[in-house]
Amino acid sequence: MPRIETLPLLLKQLGLPTMFEKWEKTESIAQEKSWRHADYLSALCEFEAANRYQKRVSRHIKESKLPPGKTLATFDFSAAKSVPRLQIEALSENIAWVKQANNLVIFGPSGVGKTHLAAAIAHRLIEQGIRVLFTSTTSLVQKLQDARQKYQLPQALEKLARFPVLILDDIGYAKKDEMETSVLFELIADRYENVSLVITANQPFGEWDSIFPDNMMAIAAIDRLVHHSSIINITDDSYRKNHATQQHNKKGGK
Repeated sequence: MPRIETLPLLLKQLGLPTMFEKWEKTESIAQEKSWRHADYLSALCEFEAANRYQKRVSRHIKESKLPPGKTLATFDFSAAKSVPRLQIEALSENIAWVKQANNLVIFGPSGVGKTHLAAAIAHRLIEQGIRVLFTSTTSLVQKLQDARQKYQLPQALEKLARFPVLILDDIGYAKKDEMETSVLFELIADRYENVSLVITANQPFGEWDSIFPDNMMAIAAIDRLVHHSSIINITDDSYRKNHATQQHNKKGGK
């Protein structure tokens, strides 16, 4: 016959720390409110599931290397009139585009909030169970070039493929030689129709010959990105400047 005295030990043995922590207090509430046994068990399971969810989200946010504080809640859409808010929110809430290995490209001049938007979308995707990795394009290209020199590029690409969403920030800042251009193209080709890319860029596609000096490679890279892609073009003045001005005005500044 089961004995309540063994319950704490069993919860520990089964690896249910939150249920172990809350079973006594929850039992008191259950007795006070005349819960059924199933209600009591359900409440404990909900505590355990919520705790595991929070731990998983925290772990995945840490591994994502997302810039801190850049969420939809902290983005001032009133300071970025050309940003399609409904589209941004849809990309954040509906993970179908990730499941379909579609891409997202965000264009705009420096300071208009491209990185913030990419990170904000990614943050919400993580909360829905999607693993994300954020990196500057320059840094990743250097790592991939190093991997190629060590004959480890396939392994490096395979490791990146474990992330359903890879964010390449500031692709236009990566001034690359021929070998570096090649590994960037191989990354794009490797992820094509397999896993998603999110790219922020200062230059429109028409100026990507500065990123891929080989014109045919530039066309091939763009073709793979555009085939299954959402494209957002931000035309505002500096988001940071507009946001700072609005915050100053709200505080009574002139």
